[in-house]
Amino acid sequence: MSAAHTHDHDTPNVHSHDHGHGHGGAAHGSLKSYTIGFVLSVILTAIPFWLVMGDVLPNKNATTLIILAFGAVQIVVHMIYFLHMNTSSESGWNMLALIFTLVLVVITLSGSLWVMYHMNANMMPSMSAHEMRNVP
Repeated sequence: MSAAHTHDHDTPNVHSHDHGHGHGGAAHGSLKSYTIGFVLSVILTAIPFWLVMGDVLPNKNATTLIILAFGAVQIVVHMIYFLHMNTSSESGWNMLALIFTLVLVVITLSGSLWVMYHMNANMMPSMSAHEMRNVP
């Protein structure tokens, strides 16, 4: 063996023997972490569904904001439990993916709210719902 490749057993961790088995970088999830992620996702979907279908809150704006908050939390749950993104990952790709996700979420949510608001505000105010059904 060459001098550069000798192993000194008295010094710990002289060479890294990482062969892609989960040491360094993002680790793969276990059945427990996938189960936790799945249960959290179901809960974070069921609560907004219940809020809308049960007509729990009289204020529609509050219901909308709560649904958006649950959606944001669900994105974080998916990133942690299913995409295995964490702060200990050495590559900058996780941060880039997080920023890209945030930009897409902001564009999608703000665009959707803008379209829904303007569709409601620009409806023909002189016509009632009964009259609108008879419009061809």
